[in-house]
Amino acid sequence: MHFDPLLIVELATLGLCTGFLAGLLGIGGGMIMVPFMTIILTNRGVAPELTVKMAIATSMATIMFTSISSVRAHHKRGAVRWDLVKKLAPGIILGGMVASLGVFTLLKGSSLAIFFALFVSFSATQMFLDKKPSPSRQIPGTAGLLAAGSVIGFLSGLVGAGGGFISVPFMTWVNVAIHSAVATSAALGFPIALANTMGFIVSGFNLTHLPPYSLGYIWLPGLAVIASCSVLTAPLGAKAAHTLPVKRLKRVFASILYVLAAYMLYKGLLTA
Repeated sequence: MHFDPLLIVELATLGLCTGFLAGLLGIGGGMIMVPFMTIILTNRGVAPELTVKMAIATSMATIMFTSISSVRAHHKRGAVRWDLVKKLAPGIILGGMVASLGVFTLLKGSSLAIFFALFVSFSATQMFLDKKPSPSRQIPGTAGLLAAGSVIGFLSGLVGAGGGFISVPFMTWVNVAIHSAVATSAALGFPIALANTMGFIVSGFNLTHLPPYSLGYIWLPGLAVIASCSVLTAPLGAKAAHTLPVKRLKRVFASILYVLAAYMLYKGLLTA
């Protein structure tokens, strides 16, 4: 795989778009990044059984950088519930390690693509209907938060997303105010990304047939360009969220997610 200007343009555009959408809609860029990274890697001749896995791992690694810029903005407003971050993080690290070191390596790329498609379809439906779980109970104790963190970290690792689609509904369900839930979810993105990224590096370290400039399952050129571009546009998206009709935009975005999910399902079934 050789470098060409078109590749840089493709990766930069992907980074700018995912960063803006992450800031605007309060979601991580993984839902968009994984399908497009799969296309980019496929077009560069990467083996079919590796494209989806590398797209998921590289997407997850970029979240380490975007979550830091997002958390700083939320922290300045005092919206992050650091008490919840401390109690959810150990479970998140545990679940992320199980996903990235264990299940991820055992599953075929085609199975991961199908799982990603189903997960994104479910998330898009939630977004399209703008469903918010009604607050029905209090925040669980340490054991409950450890279990919840494990589920969030595990599912995030399998789809290459920052966990917002799981952690925000969970926190609103246990009576955390929505703006605090979104801010706390952004803070949780870092331990989710860190744990899974370390796992993806270790589990893919001895693989052959990886494209040049790979560190385990992580494709470093994609990480470098996408992370540097998405950090630039995430604050712009957050600012735009206060002036644009976010509810309507969420429905448009959900429709795009259905198309991307259909592509990933096709990709999974084609290589199964």
